[in-house]
Amino acid sequence: MYRALYRKYRPKDFDSVCGQEHITSVLKYEVANGRTSHAYLFCGSRGTGKTTCAKLLAKAVNCLCPENGNPCGKCEACLAIENERTADVTEMDAASNTGVDYIRDIKEAVMYAPSMLKNRVYIIDEVHMLTQSAFNALLKTLEEPPANVLFILATTEQHKIPATILSRCQKFEFRRITSKVIADRLMYIAGCENFELDSDAAAEIAKLAQGGMRDAISLLELCAGEGKKIDAEKVRQITGSTGRQQAAEIAGAVLDLDSDRLFAAVDELVTSSREIGVFWQELIGFYRDLLVVKSAMHPENYLDVTEEEMSQLREIAERYKQYVLLRHCSLLEETFTAMQRPGAVKRLCAEMTFLKMCDDKLDVYPAGLAARVSALEEKIAVLSEGATSVNSAFTPVQNVGSLSHGNTGTAAMYKKSVVPEIAASDASVPPVSSRDSQKVRRNPAKPVPWWAEVVDRIAGSNPSAAPFLKMSQAFETEEGLLIRVRGAMATELLDTQEFRAKLVESVYFCSGKKYSTESLRFTEADMPSEIADPIDEL
Repeated sequence: MYRALYRKYRPKDFDSVCGQEHITSVLKYEVANGRTSHAYLFCGSRGTGKTTCAKLLAKAVNCLCPENGNPCGKCEACLAIENERTADVTEMDAASNTGVDYIRDIKEAVMYAPSMLKNRVYIIDEVHMLTQSAFNALLKTLEEPPANVLFILATTEQHKIPATILSRCQKFEFRRITSKVIADRLMYIAGCENFELDSDAAAEIAKLAQGGMRDAISLLELCAGEGKKIDAEKVRQITGSTGRQQAAEIAGAVLDLDSDRLFAAVDELVTSSREIGVFWQELIGFYRDLLVVKSAMHPENYLDVTEEEMSQLREIAERYKQYVLLRHCSLLEETFTAMQRPGAVKRLCAEMTFLKMCDDKLDVYPAGLAARVSALEEKIAVLSEGATSVNSAFTPVQNVGSLSHGNTGTAAMYKKSVVPEIAASDASVPPVSSRDSQKVRRNPAKPVPWWAEVVDRIAGSNPSAAPFLKMSQAFETEEGLLIRVRGAMATELLDTQEFRAKLVESVYFCSGKKYSTESLRFTEADMPSEIADPIDEL
């Protein structure tokens, strides 16, 4: 009789379990030294090895010839458990046996000695599905079971288990398995089964499995159903996946405000009979990766992507503002929830969301309004730093607010009312102290549009520097970054090696530009009172 691949290639000992070495090493030690507990709780997402380890532990505690904590797999006890020929190892599905009667049967059975093996083992899968009365019935037996009785509980939802049960078990948390480990295992299985599997296809399946080995092996079996070569395109065709490339194209179309490309992408999904919900999950994952790249100093530590994919993510993330990315992630997540409602028209949900992502004015909810306010604050900060107009120092990514896309009349109004000294001279470089004036004239400075974002970021972690930073200005020069501060005290506080390192990191976070600590220069200058609170001029 044919056996599913995930059953056929289930590990035979603890050493063969993939990606859970932090658990298997402890279990092996306990078995080898006779220190096994009376109750275990295995927690983790599906397909990570909970049931597999439970069965291996049942074999190991009953094995007649254990090998360094591993079951031998050859003795009478191991073979009896493997072939389900013994009543001393009972596996129960709590999802279908939720009532107290099943637990009472267990309480009665544990009073008898094992009939064939050394230990009686009860494996209760999805234990969180038990009723409260069933948990109460299990409680006393779990706390003080008879000798030679072992309970192994498995669950995907640990938070639903009563604390009284948790405190009586030795708990192990199973991690999601990395894509590389899954892909290597798939290549091994494909070799054993004589499947033609590309490494790219194995990587694609591993990503779709989201850390679950069983899901990955099941997908491999599905893709091998025709007996033909398995490549990445075939995997996407069978699973309904569109791949990262289409998600990247969507992100690019949003940045370019190209609604035609967005409608065409949705139309292609519908006409090709691909599931919009599956694509939407991939799009959410792609935007999450963009957010990590935009926000983390070392995003490679948190992303499971190739070097080529990382380069693509950096290129797109550089064009995004952080608050815009946050808003888009929220919109995508809300839309995915809306798509799950009965009767939802997924195509319409997708198209409406793309339009909102292109134009903040179409989003009247708090997240959209917050994004517009952030954009307005940024433009005011640019004007305060000495720009002659909004467009001269800032090229908006999104069509946000009344100051975007060439609204020069409004910009001129701000120029005259907010920064009168700069407007009168029409100079892009504000005056600096005498010791830096000659150098600045030789290297004209340009105000940076992202300085307000840098100031906000540093102020959150360094409150003592916040008042001085909020009265500072920053300009790009050929030599690096020129920072104008107000007063000698501000220079003394900010112009330190430690603060320079923090500043370099924050500038990279907010702008994607890398400066060295030596390329930062601080200069003292009095700031005109008119620009202290530009919002008052509104």
